[in-house]
Amino acid sequence: MPDDKPSDFRYSTGETKVPWAAVGENYNAEDVIDVIKFLIQKADNGYNPIMNEIESNIKELTKHGKAPGKLSLGEYVSKLEENIKKFLNTDYCAFLTNATAGFEIGYKYANLEKGDEVIAPAITFIATISYPLSIGARVVFADIDPRTINMDPADVEKKITDKTKVIIPVHIGGWPVDMDPIMALAEKHNLVVIEDAAHAFGSVYKGKKAGTVGHFGSFSFHEVKNITSFGEGGIVTTSIPEFGKDLLKSRFLGLDLTKKIKNWLYDVVALEGKYRPFAAHNSSATEMQALGLLRQMERINDINSSRKKNAEYLNERFKENGAIIPQLLDTEEIQSTYHLYLLQIDPQKAGGDIQNLKKKLDEKGITNIPHFAPLYKFEVVKRLGYDVEAAEKGCPVTEEVFNRRFTHLPLYGLSKVQLDYMADSILEAVAEMQSGK
Repeated sequence: MPDDKPSDFRYSTGETKVPWAAVGENYNAEDVIDVIKFLIQKADNGYNPIMNEIESNIKELTKHGKAPGKLSLGEYVSKLEENIKKFLNTDYCAFLTNATAGFEIGYKYANLEKGDEVIAPAITFIATISYPLSIGARVVFADIDPRTINMDPADVEKKITDKTKVIIPVHIGGWPVDMDPIMALAEKHNLVVIEDAAHAFGSVYKGKKAGTVGHFGSFSFHEVKNITSFGEGGIVTTSIPEFGKDLLKSRFLGLDLTKKIKNWLYDVVALEGKYRPFAAHNSSATEMQALGLLRQMERINDINSSRKKNAEYLNERFKENGAIIPQLLDTEEIQSTYHLYLLQIDPQKAGGDIQNLKKKLDEKGITNIPHFAPLYKFEVVKRLGYDVEAAEKGCPVTEEVFNRRFTHLPLYGLSKVQLDYMADSILEAVAEMQSGK
């Protein structure tokens, strides 16, 4: 089996007198009907007669069709990975269960272990640091850029020690981190950079797609992302050729069908990390997930463009009030996916902080969520012995912007009426604060 194909022991013997199918139990007509009913749910009374006809047709169709030969790591996974390579302009990628699994591959390549240090932004989703926490590595919280909510490279530099092994920048909302200084620090100190590009599938940093600048990049296709692979899924990329040839093995336990031990079908290999070998884990993805993502990938540019137009509209509306600090928009060097709209206010000009504004927006029915809370606030971090007070002192910008300045707004699935209402409500709420209401 060539190295550029998925490593998978789940085999089909093909046409033999006593076959051994890869799929143990096939999905029947009733199973497929339930899937359709889940994906297209009843909205009005016209649903039932159409669904009855569909059910009848599917049952008839099964008399003339056959079940797929594989449900995981097959032709659609391979096709997806080829499409991703072209879209990201990268040589190596693997489709996974989720972005968290991609981070783990990068951490394992770095040979991260107990006592080592990882520098992560103070504000991100807990998945960014779940692997370091689970093995006893120390997470060092970098302060953030007040304008982007992304990792501040200047603060990263201050927090590098001789125990640092990894920097994991996070492209919050799809707006790329300033990667040049991060990569310069990594080269100077011999560190591995893992891009958390969960929000950034399609973002561009100085001519390169986000997630392909660092040594590793991991993308999420969870249900809330711009596109999804039936609710979960991820892609990991690497710019390290020596590891890239084994990247597919890293997502399925190191199984290697190009090698065999005596009297058996395959070998299980160790993967070469930065300093020493490591054992792979299992994060295989399914053919259905790949098929779903392939279809949505066809729309990714239109989806991101639509989100951008909504962000531009909000920016134009918010010019009416100087207390509102709008989302940054694309430049020649930086393009975002606009997964989130970053809304900030100047507390002095607004007559109150973001907590006042959030309360007013909640009352007006405007969903707004600051992505995310500072990581050092969570119980799991406290229980693992982190000094929360020291972390707060070490991240003064994080404390200021999270508590007083920023929140995020949705940019997708909104009608023109809803978009207008959101803009009107935010302008009204800030005006109320300024008038002392």
